Order: sequence, then structure tokens, then C-alpha cells
Amino acid sequence: MTSFVLVPGAGGQAWYFHRLVPELVAPGHDAVAVDLPATDDTAGLAVYADHIVAAAPPGPVVLVAQSMGGLSAPLTVDRLDVEGIVLLNAMTPRPGETGGDWWSNTGQGDAARQMAVDEGRDPDAPFDPWEIFFHDADPDLLAEAQAAPQPDQSERPFDDPWPLDAWPDVPTRFIAARDDRLFPLDFQRRVVGERLGIDVETVPGGHLAALTQPTAVAELLMR
Repeated sequence: MTSFVLVPGAGGQAWYFHRLVPELVAPGHDAVAVDLPATDDTAGLAVYADHIVAAAPPGPVVLVAQSMGGLSAPLTVDRLDVEGIVLLNAMTPRPGETGGDWWSNTGQGDAARQMAVDEGRDPDAPFDPWEIFFHDADPDLLAEAQAAPQPDQSERPFDDPWPLDAWPDVPTRFIAARDDRLFPLDFQRRVVGERLGIDVETVPGGHLAALTQPTAVAELLMR
């Protein structure tokens, strides 16, 4: 059985994994979802890594890093017994690159804009997190999300140059959701191929697939 450590993206809430955890635990795996100090303007990537290490159980673990979690989860490899990293709709940094620079360096804005055009959405509309992140949520889940606290993500960790000299030498997989409006699938295929040299595996759903499509994500994680 595998121990999964689930690392959230911007907002830092373990809540985003609350539907995935039971899907992993039911077959006998362990799963721990991490809360990160998203609102703390003094907390950089090193502090985020500290929180991941503190939350992890003893023994071998698989890190599952959602979105912005791709910046912090790899920083724990020299402190935990990491069997593998699974990136889920994640950012894949290069050495020395800040999270703030990642967006323009990868061409994320152009990719998201083109997807909006392709879907018939207004590419110049103001950013709407409900439209971008929850378009595939059912009404009950959407209502639950809208009633939950919405922490404002500090920009502080995006200022840190990524400190590793190379991607960690551990088995790495990348899962991308086919309808992710923030990091479109074709964009991820290009970026992940260029930066990690691996293929992308796909699941249905949008950017928060662990929340909206937990069964599909769990099935792929357990393969």
C-alpha cells in the first residue's frame, strides 16, 4: 500500500482533496492532505516545504502536487523518503526560475486565452475563479465551495527562485485534466515535454480535478 501526501496549490487548503482522500483510503492506502500558509506574506517556498515535511507520515511516501504545489513539493525530496512525485495540473519550474516568471516563460497566458476562444468564452473577460476552476463542478459541490473560506494567496512564494539545480532524481508522473482552463492540456504536454521529458497522462475534468473528479484521479494515482 502507498502513503500519499497531497500538496495543494494556491490557497493552500487541504479541503481541495477532501473527496480524493476517501477514494485512496478505501482500497487500503494512506492519504494525508497538507494545509499550507497561503495567506502568510512572510512564508516562501522553504516554509511551504517545512509544512509538507511536518505533515508527512513516517516511511516511504508519494507526493501528489496540485498546481502551485509543483514549486514546493520537490523541495522535500532530501528530507522525506519519497518513492515518487505525481504532478497534477501542476507548475513545473526550472532551476532559478521564480513562480512569478513561470507564467510568461511558459506562455501560459496565450494558451489560456486560446482555449477561451476555442470554447466560445470571452478571452478579455475579467478573471472569474468560479468559471475557471469550478466549471465542471456539480451544483452541490459548487455551493459547498462557495460557502467555504477563500484564502487570498500571498505572492511571497512566487518571488523565490526555484532553488534546486535539477528536477529531483525520483520517478515522476504528470496528470493533466483534459478541460483545465488555467493550464490547458496541449500547453501542459508541451511544457512538461520540454522541462521534464515525460508524457502527460490525462483525466477528465478541470483544474481542480482532485475535487471534481476524485474517482478518476484516484484510479490513475493507484496504477
